Amino acid sequence: MKTLKQFISGLETIPATTSWYLAEISESKGKQELYTKQSPQRLKSLKEHALIESAVSSNRIEGVEVDQKRIGTVIFGKSLLSDRSEEEVRGYREALNLIHSLGSRLPVSDETCRHLHIMTRGEIWDAGQYKEKDSDIIEKRANGTSSIRFRTVPAKQTPKFMKQLHASWKDAVKETGMHRLIALAAYNLDFLCIHPFRDGNGRVSRLLMLLQCYHAGIEVGRYISLERLIEQNKERYYETLKLSSEGWHEGKHNPWHYINFLCFIIKSAYKEFEARLGDMPQPRGEKTEIVRKAVTGFSDDFSVAALHKHCPGVSVDMIRRILKDMQAEGAVECLGRGRSAKWHKMLN
Repeated sequence: MKTLKQFISGLETIPATTSWYLAEISESKGKQELYTKQSPQRLKSLKEHALIESAVSSNRIEGVEVDQKRIGTVIFGKSLLSDRSEEEVRGYREALNLIHSLGSRLPVSDETCRHLHIMTRGEIWDAGQYKEKDSDIIEKRANGTSSIRFRTVPAKQTPKFMKQLHASWKDAVKETGMHRLIALAAYNLDFLCIHPFRDGNGRVSRLLMLLQCYHAGIEVGRYISLERLIEQNKERYYETLKLSSEGWHEGKHNPWHYINFLCFIIKSAYKEFEARLGDMPQPRGEKTEIVRKAVTGFSDDFSVAALHKHCPGVSVDMIRRILKDMQAEGAVECLGRGRSAKWHKMLN
């Protein structure tokens, strides 16, 4: 709320590092559809793997763990669960399924926040209810001492702050001058500073981040676990959150530490997605079919470079070989020589 309101009232400049992240993510987002269309049957294993990693990592960040031997059963099975930790991990999986199935059709709202909390907290008495007592964020040190790291919004003011947060989110979405990723990260920071629930705020915040990625047209979280990447960078996660929350109540905080961290996570997810999809073995003949389908999609003459953009997982040399085969079949003809030569699709 404090961050979103600050940006809505006037976002004058964006730090250079943030701009760089946004450009990188935008480029990867542009390739997203090409990768998912060219090999849909190869994505199933990535989805299942991401589902497991997300449910396990997001809970493990909060100290909730399950027996490694039971993970498959907890995530995908229907058997009875043995303890509270297993219930929370399975509940998180069900929340992930909800977000992945509905995507941007699921609104970012007060109702959705409460529902996700119920799913991840199960049968606990205050699931879906905002905190009834003030609860500050405590930092525990290795020597056994502790201190208040951040004073969250008081319990009595929490419903009002959450209502304002979602009103600000709607305003931010309407604001054409604000990049959706910046709005997403600002919302996430505000949510964690409000700390609306007695427990489970971190998990709900990560589910909301995934949901808001869908609203921004970013679907990499379906295939690569954002939660696992956050866990792998947990120290940086907590450090940037601490830096960006200082002065939040007064509206004098610096949100860019945390915004850049979330941009880094999404950028890393795209980088891993492209690398892992490119490294996965393809069925025999699949690349040929990808190129042939891409050729049929052109309405005008095209170059090898243009064709390669539509087939990012296929090498230029292989594209040339396939075009020569198609030329021998009479399906295409080459209109020139050299790398810049145009190709023409023949009418059947």
